[in-house]
Amino acid sequence: MRRYFFGLLFLQLLLPVLSAQEWTVPEDKKGKLSSFPFNDETRKAGEKLYKTNCMSCHGTPGKANYLPLVPPPGDPATEKIQKNIDGEIFYKVSIGRGQMPSFRSVLTSNDIWNVISFLRSFNTSYKQQVMPVITSAAYPGAVIGLLVSFNPYDSTIILKAMATSEKSRVPVTDAEVKLFVKRTFGMLPVDEPKITDKEGMATFRVPTDLKGDSAGMVLVRARFTDEDMFGSDSKDTMLNAGQKVIPVSLVAQRAMWNNVRKAPVWIILSYSLGVLIAWGFILLVLMKIRDIYLVGKIVSSEKKE
Repeated sequence: MRRYFFGLLFLQLLLPVLSAQEWTVPEDKKGKLSSFPFNDETRKAGEKLYKTNCMSCHGTPGKANYLPLVPPPGDPATEKIQKNIDGEIFYKVSIGRGQMPSFRSVLTSNDIWNVISFLRSFNTSYKQQVMPVITSAAYPGAVIGLLVSFNPYDSTIILKAMATSEKSRVPVTDAEVKLFVKRTFGMLPVDEPKITDKEGMATFRVPTDLKGDSAGMVLVRARFTDEDMFGSDSKDTMLNAGQKVIPVSLVAQRAMWNNVRKAPVWIILSYSLGVLIAWGFILLVLMKIRDIYLVGKIVSSEKKE
């Protein structure tokens, strides 16, 4: 038992040390660069994404109000994080490690670059290097385009990838593509990743319980798995592929968060009973204190006599 206790203690002491080890990024990932220059628009977009996905742990940049985790998330405005080159930050945000989750299924590559654009605004000595224009390593000189449509007859989403250049327009074949649906928090994968056929097409099965807005519309995002080969751009399309969902007001029915008029009866009764019991206990304590005071007064009088 004693050996077990000391072993557990040693593990607890060792864990922070192991967690705090340097996070090394593979050499072939360090040189990754954004395909677009950072500006006020990308910084504003990155700030919005940061507040939604990063601030809960890392806090406000420059305020050092990050969560006290082991290892600490750190303040993105500090030199420790800013000394990372763009490719290293991109890799760490995409892959994640330990208590930091991976964001590659939540954010697109452009989203992550926008976040980096926001973080770099706290570094006055930063000078951006932009990736040379490479539309596709698989189709040199061509621009890759994605077309997404919904087939209501068999509840499938059809994706078509085409490579367009000045001389020709050909389908993008044998490319793995992913499909996501935007939810309140993050992106929900739709079906498994697919490989485009000889016509550049891939078909995704839509879940029967996929919820949309009041008209059944959902925001669908398509992108390539191999971004280095086919580009990092994604295609967002609104499709009528979900179930119609009519928003219900939180105060329309009886609920725990509702007002007194519509709150559940058992909540009202429980609360009222609890208040009565609490005040009854307080009165009982006050009466006992009064009794002790009176008894003390009588005893004091008897001693004087």
